[in-house]
Amino acid sequence: MTSHPIRFLLNDTEITLTEVAPDETLLDFLRLSRRLTGTKEGCAEGDCGACTVLAGRLRNGALRYEPVNACIRFLAACHGCHIVTIEHLSPKGAGLHPVQQAMVDHHASQCGFCTPGFVMALYGLWMENGDPSVVEIETALQGNLCRCTGYEPIVKAARAAAAAGGQAMDALARERDGVAARLAAIPAGAEVSKDGKRTILPASEDALAQALLDNPGATLIAGATDVGLWVTKFLRPIAPAIFIGHLMKGVSVSDDEIRLGAGVTYSELLPIIAETMPELTDYLTRIGGWQVRNAGTIGGNIANGSPIGEMPPLLIALNARIVLRRGNSRREIPLEGFFIEYGKQDRQPGEFLESIVVPRPDGARIAGYKVSKRAYSDITAVAMGILIREERGLITEARLAFGGMAGTPKRAVKAEAALRGRPFARDTFEAAAHAVAGDFQPLSDWRASAEYRQAVAANLIRRFWLEQDGEEVRLSRTVEA
Repeated sequence: MTSHPIRFLLNDTEITLTEVAPDETLLDFLRLSRRLTGTKEGCAEGDCGACTVLAGRLRNGALRYEPVNACIRFLAACHGCHIVTIEHLSPKGAGLHPVQQAMVDHHASQCGFCTPGFVMALYGLWMENGDPSVVEIETALQGNLCRCTGYEPIVKAARAAAAAGGQAMDALARERDGVAARLAAIPAGAEVSKDGKRTILPASEDALAQALLDNPGATLIAGATDVGLWVTKFLRPIAPAIFIGHLMKGVSVSDDEIRLGAGVTYSELLPIIAETMPELTDYLTRIGGWQVRNAGTIGGNIANGSPIGEMPPLLIALNARIVLRRGNSRREIPLEGFFIEYGKQDRQPGEFLESIVVPRPDGARIAGYKVSKRAYSDITAVAMGILIREERGLITEARLAFGGMAGTPKRAVKAEAALRGRPFARDTFEAAAHAVAGDFQPLSDWRASAEYRQAVAANLIRRFWLEQDGEEVRLSRTVEA
């Protein structure tokens, strides 16, 4: 095998690696190989944020930095990136960075274990938003956990850092053109091996199609927000692995539909949703924390076939379709037809999910709801997507899809039948709330009991009516179990 090394920038140093196993994480490389121990290991699953670093990547010629979790980011996925750790913020003798100084001034650290991760998340916000609101700060900190200081002084520190300014003089701003040029010089593809474990980064989608034909049993890794836990929690072998998080990033928006490459992340999708379907922005910001949304992809959330994935119920309700590719052949199927049964999807050996097509719901009433034990950065107990069209007071189309209620994301056909052809009225939605009990036989697990899930499914239908009817509802947009 010809080796094409993994190359990336780490702070101010270019790294070239000719031997990398697919299951090696960035966090272990930083702490064990480079002795950059400011980046901490906490949960090892992308929940606590102690391992937060910035990853800069060229997108359409522009260099953009985002906070990511080093604990579940595989080292190979850093190819072509600029990885920035806490050590790079304040070189020796240069004094504290404005974000670090604000954390000191506002007593925003006690034990200090979580502090580097908070600083890196706030650093990412500080560079992108010079005047963040409290809500924007809290959203940026969704993926960071502090158990001793509390968030109020950390939020105050974020506001103080923003007021202090200085972004134009920051190292990442001053060095941006030079870093962009160095990243542009790194070849797009890479292929290495270590201890017989192959790691492949295709340079293009065509190269991906060929690599998967040659290695039909390979593990496909996009954002690794799921696969990362296979390694850190279950020690599962994933070799050979094909990394695809840098591919399939195209987005096109027309009057009729939105077409997304499967590699589009939640964070990349958010501004598109805010413009075309603003009712769903809250739903997307409840998926993971900021670090997870910066890495996790829409295609990955679909392709892993999880019955509690957040995107499939919403996209099924929107009547989305997916494009599957094998070699040079493509086929398009309704998303709901992709899920056959638990652990089984309609995907052939050597085939991969290339894009998602979402019809624009102009004129329809839509909503997405997620119920979980924690408000943010938590696994779903029940999720629902709903689309309702009406003419002259009668419901002409009803699409309700649920996650967490069956072995696959699934439509509630009996609840839909109770809505179609009926008046858009309280009694109609009450009938649908009763009918949904006949659509599912959910399981009980540590997230929720079967009885609770049935009650939640019915109440989400009622909630949709209350919100659409315009009645005063003493509910926030955040639903907690």
